[in-house]
Amino acid sequence: MLKNFEDYQNSIALLKKMAYHYYVLDDPIATDEEYDKLYHQIKSYEEINPNEIIPSSPTQRVGDTVLTSFQKHKHLERMWSLDDIFDPQKLQEWIKRIYKNYPGMAFTCSPKFDGVSLNLYYENGILQSAATRGDGIEGELVTQNAKTIQSIPLEIPYKEGIEIRGEIVIARDDFEKINQERIKTGENLFANPRNAAAGSLRQLDPKITAKRRLKFIPWGIGKHNIENGSFLELINKIPQYGFHPTPFITYCKNAEEIGAIYEHLVSIRHTYPIMLDGMVIIIDSIEVQKKLGYTIKSPRFACAYKFPAIEKSSKILSVTTQVGRTGVITPVAELEPVEIEGAIISRATLHNYSEIEKKDIKIKDTVIIIRSGDVIPKIIKPITALRDGTQINIIKPTHCPVCGSELLIEDIFIRCQNLSCKARVKESIFYFASKKALNIEGLGEKIVDQLFENQIISNILDLYSIRIEELLKLEGWQEKKAQNLIKSIKNTKNIPLWRLLNALGIEHIGEGASKKLASSFGLEVFKKKYNDLISIDGFGNEMAFSIIDFGIVNKDLIEKLFEIIEPQAPEIKNTQDSFFNAKTIVLTGTLSKPREKIIELLESLGAKMTSSVSKNTNIIIYGENAGSKLQKAEELGIESINEEQFQKILESEKINF
Repeated sequence: MLKNFEDYQNSIALLKKMAYHYYVLDDPIATDEEYDKLYHQIKSYEEINPNEIIPSSPTQRVGDTVLTSFQKHKHLERMWSLDDIFDPQKLQEWIKRIYKNYPGMAFTCSPKFDGVSLNLYYENGILQSAATRGDGIEGELVTQNAKTIQSIPLEIPYKEGIEIRGEIVIARDDFEKINQERIKTGENLFANPRNAAAGSLRQLDPKITAKRRLKFIPWGIGKHNIENGSFLELINKIPQYGFHPTPFITYCKNAEEIGAIYEHLVSIRHTYPIMLDGMVIIIDSIEVQKKLGYTIKSPRFACAYKFPAIEKSSKILSVTTQVGRTGVITPVAELEPVEIEGAIISRATLHNYSEIEKKDIKIKDTVIIIRSGDVIPKIIKPITALRDGTQINIIKPTHCPVCGSELLIEDIFIRCQNLSCKARVKESIFYFASKKALNIEGLGEKIVDQLFENQIISNILDLYSIRIEELLKLEGWQEKKAQNLIKSIKNTKNIPLWRLLNALGIEHIGEGASKKLASSFGLEVFKKKYNDLISIDGFGNEMAFSIIDFGIVNKDLIEKLFEIIEPQAPEIKNTQDSFFNAKTIVLTGTLSKPREKIIELLESLGAKMTSSVSKNTNIIIYGENAGSKLQKAEELGIESINEEQFQKILESEKINF
């Protein structure tokens, strides 16, 4: 209960800090329960004292008024479009034009986020308006919706009038969640995260916008009173006002440095949580920016160095089916070939037949395709407006396309239950040899196919009876290649037990679960009962029954593999007595032993490992050159242990490491 206005002010300051760490920095300093409790205390105080409400209070973000339409709003300074360049030659030409009048100019480079541009205007430190780009001169006023976005501060310490510009974006994972919800409610799907961000920002009901995890990332300023200085310094100052830092922003002195940051952004574009479609290059000197000015449509001091497109449309010609190692049937669309980022794409996954029905995808449909990295592309949605009556429904198969067995149709998945199905066996062998499993070098998918088709192997056990003479008879094999494969197979002897468990491809049991099984039960893992298995942290009914069923069905296979490979089980420790048991631990700095080994040891002692420091962290173990994580831990009063202390604790528990 807040007693007075001073308590109310202090509570708002604390709640703002909690929200900034949670929504902007992704580094919580309070639990959800603590946040909600303080939020409701503030709200109760405001209900009793409505005349004392501070406009920037977090409770004022979501309004109750549903708009009937958006008003037009004129920007104080035009939001210009950027000229695009697509290759190094055009980059050199653009820089040459700059150097003609301003030789030796430096540049600031930053990612071009694939979202919706937004212009925020602050006066006397208070957010006055938020408007979309529109035609660059005027856009739509979306202030009430912008206030619901936690990474947009309602108040900033800068008191002069200023337009702060940035991109409204939505993370890939949140985009997928929104589309899954829209499938359930029968709504049209968003084609991509940019489309989702735009649709979320332009909701007439702010409460809908508030439910979407939108983020505002600053990239520039509009109307302001700053006459000179560094653009980089200015952008780096904006986060001090409560905004999200602009990631990867870099000071570049020449074309080579610009090219290097561009190549780095291209290399991470598929794995970065937010979609990128290029890089913005801007002259760093604000004074020179003003001198260069603008053309009719774009600034002379900036350009967009675009990435190759990765989203295209194509037509589904037919649908084929693939059988995985667990028997799951996956439909794959055969497409009219289309180029995406230099690769010719002719296939895309349709995931499962339930997804096909929900998205209403048909053969002969024109569809939107997204390619993420080097994996098989996926189909987002059909363009139903282009249907011409020739479309054909995609029918669920009833029999396995490889072995002809009748399929088991479950809720979402369709499975081939024939354990001898050739497709299942080949996929199982390939997975068994993969990097996260036994890591058998030289045994890729094509080699597995070749060995299988030539009847050298027909199951996993056959790998251990391959002879060099058999390999040398095959096309493309020479003695060195054959010897290397035999040696790689032999090297799987005495591997850690968890690798073998993971290699078996037991449903619901991945790398993490395999490690827990190995450290909990050792070589006795398949002799354990249901109650033993569910006693492991994180194990439920499905995982327990999956291990039991696999052990019963594959008893002979398991016994023979254990006999051949002789896997090494970790020493089973009584984690209850360990100092590290049930502790949340962060590692930082340069450590004398591989982090992977330290993490494996601590997890075997019952610790929970995380990568970021928060209020929930119990211990931070640090090595040389420990940086901000250690500093933050000390500020939060978290126990810190150096490597020497860590080693002494292990020795006291009689653990050799």
